[in-house]
Amino acid sequence: MTVVVTGAQATAAALLRSLAQADRLATTAVAVTAGKVKRGAAQRISGHRYLPAYPSSITYTVSRGAAGPEAEIGPDKGRPQGPLGNLIEYGSVNNAPLPHLGPALDENADDLVRGITIAIAQALR
Repeated sequence: MTVVVTGAQATAAALLRSLAQADRLATTAVAVTAGKVKRGAAQRISGHRYLPAYPSSITYTVSRGAAGPEAEIGPDKGRPQGPLGNLIEYGSVNNAPLPHLGPALDENADDLVRGITIAIAQALR
C-alpha cells in the first residue's frame, strides 16, 4: 500500500502563520485590556485627599510568558506613593481597604475573553 500526501508542507506553514498571528493578536488584546484596567483602577482611586500621586503610580507592562502574552498591572513602587498599593487595596489595622485594582480587573475580564476569542478567530481565517 502506498499513501501519497500532498500539501502537508503548505498546511503546516499555514498553521504556523496562524499561530504567530494568533499570538500577535492575543498580545494586542491583553495590552488593550491591561490599559483599560490601569485607567479604571486609577480613576476609581483618584480624588482621595491623602493619595494625590498614587493614581499616576499605576502602570502596566505586557510580556511574553511561558503560556503566552501576560500583563502585570499595578502601582510602580519606584513612583511616588506606589509602595502604598497593598495597603490601599487591602487595608490595614488602621485603614479600611480601598479596592480599585481588583474591581477594575473584574470589570474588564469579559472584554479580555472577547478579545482573545476574536484574536483566535481572525488568526484561523
